[in-house]
Amino acid sequence: MIKSFTSLFLVFVLSCFQAISQTLTVLDVEDERPIPGVLVFGNEPYLSAFTNEKGQVDLSIFSNQAVLHFQLLGYESVSASLESLKESNLIQYLSPGLIQMDQAIVTGSRWRQSNKDVPGKITVLNQELLQLRAPSNTADWLGSNGDVFIQKSQQGGGSPMIRGFSANRLLYAVDGVRINTAIFRGGNLHNVISLDPLALQNTEILFGPGSVMFGSDALGGVMAFETLKPNFSETGFTTKGNIFSRFSSANNEKTFHGDISFSTKNWAFLTSVSHVDYGDLKMGSNGPEDYLRTWYVVPSVDGDQAIQNPDPRVQKSSGYSQLNLMQKIRFQSSKNTDWEYAFHFSKSSDIPRYDRLIEGSFEKPKFAEWYYGPQVWLMNQLTLNQIGQGKLYDQMSIKIAQQYFEESRLDRRFNNANLFDRIEKVNAWSINADWVKNINQESFLSYGAEVVYNGVESTGSQLNLKTGEEKPASARYPESDWVSLAFYSTYHAHISEKLKLQTGLRLNQIWLAADFSFNENFFPLPYQSTKNNNAALTGSFGLIYSPSSTWTISPQFSTGFRAPNVDDLGKFFDSEPGAVIVPNPDLRPEYVYNAEINFNKYWGNFLKFDASAFYTLMNNTMVRRPFELDGKDSIPYEGVPSKVLAIQNAASATVYGIQAGLEWSPVQNWLLYSRINWQKGKEELDDESTSPTRHAAPLFGLTRLSYSKKKLKIELSSQYSGEISFENMPLDEKGKPHLYAKDDNGNPYAPSWMIFNLNSTYKINRYLDLMAGIENLGDKRYRPYSSGMAGAGRNFIFSLKASF
Repeated sequence: MIKSFTSLFLVFVLSCFQAISQTLTVLDVEDERPIPGVLVFGNEPYLSAFTNEKGQVDLSIFSNQAVLHFQLLGYESVSASLESLKESNLIQYLSPGLIQMDQAIVTGSRWRQSNKDVPGKITVLNQELLQLRAPSNTADWLGSNGDVFIQKSQQGGGSPMIRGFSANRLLYAVDGVRINTAIFRGGNLHNVISLDPLALQNTEILFGPGSVMFGSDALGGVMAFETLKPNFSETGFTTKGNIFSRFSSANNEKTFHGDISFSTKNWAFLTSVSHVDYGDLKMGSNGPEDYLRTWYVVPSVDGDQAIQNPDPRVQKSSGYSQLNLMQKIRFQSSKNTDWEYAFHFSKSSDIPRYDRLIEGSFEKPKFAEWYYGPQVWLMNQLTLNQIGQGKLYDQMSIKIAQQYFEESRLDRRFNNANLFDRIEKVNAWSINADWVKNINQESFLSYGAEVVYNGVESTGSQLNLKTGEEKPASARYPESDWVSLAFYSTYHAHISEKLKLQTGLRLNQIWLAADFSFNENFFPLPYQSTKNNNAALTGSFGLIYSPSSTWTISPQFSTGFRAPNVDDLGKFFDSEPGAVIVPNPDLRPEYVYNAEINFNKYWGNFLKFDASAFYTLMNNTMVRRPFELDGKDSIPYEGVPSKVLAIQNAASATVYGIQAGLEWSPVQNWLLYSRINWQKGKEELDDESTSPTRHAAPLFGLTRLSYSKKKLKIELSSQYSGEISFENMPLDEKGKPHLYAKDDNGNPYAPSWMIFNLNSTYKINRYLDLMAGIENLGDKRYRPYSSGMAGAGRNFIFSLKASF
């Protein structure tokens, strides 16, 4: 009786207030408590807002919307007409539910829209589950959903593989700004660890070409990260913050994170700091002995020494640390105009290149030292968002960004006194201008322009550790300028209640100028400089057909391109023992042509199934091939005779596969989630034969059973990967036997593996959350395909989060 009276009184008070302010309140249907953080969005892609700490949201920006959508992890997604909301006294109830049918995404058109209106496959990783799953870095966070395979050459790394593509054939964006640079390489790429997973608000993964919206490099997919955003306060000056710490046993991890925000009606500030420190990672006890670290090198000026490892499960020389900082400032200069400044900074310690340090044998190690110097990423970003009712647009977003990247490679061969140090620096500037115009109730046109500039500096030096003498050495890259100019547009049409269309087009022009004179004394070239100029036209066309409200079929055709960058065209690099890659100024863009069909079906609020089948053809593929430098097919590199290779447009490739997933909530609070991915790829070799593509991962996926009720969440999960036999091993990988186990014939192969994890979080009170878990319950010794690092053995993880 008291509860009913309280509810009626609350409705009466809120009704009186809302009649004036048009403020809607979102409540939990079970206990009628306000729900903060609910995403509210309309059918027009620029309209969205979040409920505040009182569960309230101002509806004034939605005045022209027929339907509003409400979304929050842990609750059933709800859609309601504005008219019905007013009839219910501007109160919307949400029911607990673990399956989300409708999610808001931005990667489809660069504007927030429902995933039901996008023909391609897009996965959303929710930040609320991040602390439960305890990823060690952002690469592991990407791999936590079961659709992205993660390769690791060292503990301080993580190279995503998506639909048979990896490295510079995938695009990374942070708050709408691309972080791919002109030196992103074609091998395994680990720049994603510069992002702080504890400072992320939302993560989206677009599968398949995304060049229309994101330009060069978006061949296999796009990973878009939204960082924490400061929100304005409607109740005067407010302060909020979080302190988070974590420890894990397998690598003696010590993580600290803190963030604090201050806000008023028109100003908002947010500061975030994270520091991680990882020791050497310990592998499992049950698995191939080929992965054991039985020896390691102790470097010394007086003579390097290989010694036996007292604990072969400890992967010596794999630890590192990292610092991340973020500062954001928002200012609302008028009701429809919002400015935001963001500063990001990330710097790692030296990161040992583990897969190089295990080359050779105890009797004859190859390297005494091989490590990346501190990896630095800095970004300043200024964003203007403006809502208007102009003839040409309804909302405008302009982003200006300046980025600085620094990375270095230091290596010294065993018992060789010369330490080579190669440093790369990239200064990047970009401007993105985006507009969106509503055509009618559910059709809209978005269009934009992008300018990107990368200036590359590269130096090399050689230090004799015995004499202290330092002298120049060959640089990895030429001094270079890389410029991209693009215009793009997408159109979303609501044809009927059962049929929608989304199509897009992008025109891109890219210029590259390179100066090789710095390396003239080391590698005499028949030219001192070169220029490369390429244009590309890409497009996409997709349909969303809904035979019923619970069933969609979405075919899509799309193209993508990757223009030659400085790493492709101009690097000097020892790609493998006895081989060196040299520049090739005659490169042209590579293209992909992709066809896919996506299915989504759900039954009530308890069962959801999705599947995607895709086929991708790649032409003018840039691959390593034998080459001649000034008429020679072999040259000395760091004193070692090496076969000459170069990146060339010399092949075509195909990748095809299936992705499927299931979510089943048989009873309230329980959810079974499962993903599986299968892909096959082939590429042409220089003798016109074919080989499996290097970045087509084996069959992989995960299955997760979770229980969630108010204060407690528990997840039991299994991750698994199929085998790649020696016969099915890509040719490039056969040349790296030190990374793999040996089959009965002594040949390298990647065994299948499966591990089980248990994670839990408990909300002690409104201020404290306790997280605990055990990774790799069975202490399995495994190594993901193409990786140098073996995965963690049985790993105990403890975390504590305090909020205020």
